[in-house]
Amino acid sequence: MSINHFIKSIALFIILIITSCGSKNKISSEAQLLRIPYISKVDQSNRNYFVYLPKGYDQKQDKKWPVLMFLHGNGERGNGQDELDYVLIHGPLYEAWIQKRDLPFVMVVPQLPMFGRDTLGLGYIDNRITDWIPKRLENGVPERPKDPIITEPMLGALASDTIPSDTNYLNGGWNAVETDVLAMIDKTLKDCKTDENRVYLSGISYGGFGTWYIASKNPERFAAINPVVGYGHAYLMDSIAKHKIPVWNIAGGRDHVVPVKYFYEGMNKLEALGHHNIRFTIQEDMGHDTWRRVYAGDDLYNWLLENHK
Repeated sequence: MSINHFIKSIALFIILIITSCGSKNKISSEAQLLRIPYISKVDQSNRNYFVYLPKGYDQKQDKKWPVLMFLHGNGERGNGQDELDYVLIHGPLYEAWIQKRDLPFVMVVPQLPMFGRDTLGLGYIDNRITDWIPKRLENGVPERPKDPIITEPMLGALASDTIPSDTNYLNGGWNAVETDVLAMIDKTLKDCKTDENRVYLSGISYGGFGTWYIASKNPERFAAINPVVGYGHAYLMDSIAKHKIPVWNIAGGRDHVVPVKYFYEGMNKLEALGHHNIRFTIQEDMGHDTWRRVYAGDDLYNWLLENHK
């Protein structure tokens, strides 16, 4: 082994220690946000993901914390390095880290690679700037973004006879990094003080579709799932129903990106399979960013914590 290679190996080892859940450099009563390095199984690239440790994690030595993995939407993709902070814009990590809410979960928040989405002329990716990334303040919390005013009337929705092909959201979606996602969960369960019977999966838009997919393919891993503005295809429901995974699916009544009319097929399939521990909520007055209201409230977190494997 060359000296340079040896030095690099030692440096990587030190980084892993510093960013480990079990690091005991000092006992902290405050919440902590760690960047965990990993090598992606998809392309062997060096990337990072966030692990959030809640307030009191170090002090409560005997407590086993529930794990909440959050899968972001299309606009927060990135290289897992200097672009990782885009995943702070939405979801439970925004609530816990930026708004400083005392949410009692160890959170695992990865970043989905671009997979060519930055070449499609999508304005919300091409035109994004780092000023969009919310900052954690030393004192207090920043003002929440205002919900947009939607002028069109609320008309309700009827179930659609034809649901779009799953390739819309599985080409370059979270299914492509399933192995990485599962490895992150395994590492968190191994390294952190966590409860393997309370692992939850939640996601928005692309992450909502990813939630359905990953839960369907790995139903024994999750105590409950919460896809937000992402519907599930009927063929994914058998394993979810078989393992009786509690589901709370949430849609926006004015969502033109992922219309509510496509949600009924999957939810009806679950009931037809005899699975009734499900919730389906339509926020009739909300658009695609229904997630703002969902994660800003308390109901979702309380519901998750009610569920154990």
